[in-house]
Amino acid sequence: MNILKQRSFYLVFLVTLIISIISKFIAQIGFLKILGHLVVALIIGMVFQIVFKQYLPNMKSELGFISNKFLRLGIILLGSKLAIDKLISEGKKTLFLAFFIVAFMITLTYLICRFFKVERDLAILSSCGCGICGAAAVMGVSSQINSKADDSVLAVAVVAILGTLFTFIEVTIKPYIGLTDYQYGIFAGSSLHEIAHAVAAGGAGGSLALDTAILAKLSRVLMLVLVIIFLSFMPNKAKGQTKKAPLPYFIIGFILMSMLGSYTPFFKNISASISDLAYIFLGMAMFSLGTSVNFEVLKKRGGAVLTACLISSTILMIVCYFVAKYLF
Repeated sequence: MNILKQRSFYLVFLVTLIISIISKFIAQIGFLKILGHLVVALIIGMVFQIVFKQYLPNMKSELGFISNKFLRLGIILLGSKLAIDKLISEGKKTLFLAFFIVAFMITLTYLICRFFKVERDLAILSSCGCGICGAAAVMGVSSQINSKADDSVLAVAVVAILGTLFTFIEVTIKPYIGLTDYQYGIFAGSSLHEIAHAVAAGGAGGSLALDTAILAKLSRVLMLVLVIIFLSFMPNKAKGQTKKAPLPYFIIGFILMSMLGSYTPFFKNISASISDLAYIFLGMAMFSLGTSVNFEVLKKRGGAVLTACLISSTILMIVCYFVAKYLF
């Protein structure tokens, strides 16, 4: 029986690995670059659920393991992408901006979500996705608050839709808003949700805008550590009891990988490869998550959270424009 289980796991592992790699290449095609690797993997998982629904019961435990454990492994490895030394030397001002943006956006989005009667967990996930770094933030926070898979998928979908919409808006209005390339990079990196969105919009402004957008965006990624540490002190409901969630080990791993990638020559040289591997694991987790989507829940609950996040994202874009214009 154990041999059969092992074979089943290796088969599911291979399927998710292949699909994550395919998603990475698909995400390099045209406008799909804006969606990014993780969202493409999630969409393929949702399609897989429809087409191969009869096989999913036999894969449920393996997919659950991959969506949980490989998510954490991916986030740990993603820390290598965060060059702390570069942020400290070149991005002191963007770090202060990132702290303000994340605190402002999470609070604003959460309050608007609750005004629209969005459930607490979904409001938290959507707020963190829009405020920090998109799908990776949603998944990192979801594991901390023990949210339902449907909430995680819905929050990722909202972030993907709005991030893509606002990327197109910012690229379109760039010639008319009177920002220098540096200011435009600050604007894009501070206001857009996913790293892929910041790269797409920043790239439209040239190399300086792109580098600045990435620096501003990575400053926000660093805030994921602070947010998850904060959540570890918040009461969390589990099995009818209210308790504080433990500080997740993967955030400690994330910090350690950031330090290794910043201060050791060996890890600096291979940080790009480690980052690619991180996204492969995260893509596997996102595909696995996509196979468990309840489409009826998406249909019934999507409108309120999408409207709430649209309002907060619009406010964020306006605030970031004035900050970039007059403070940078």
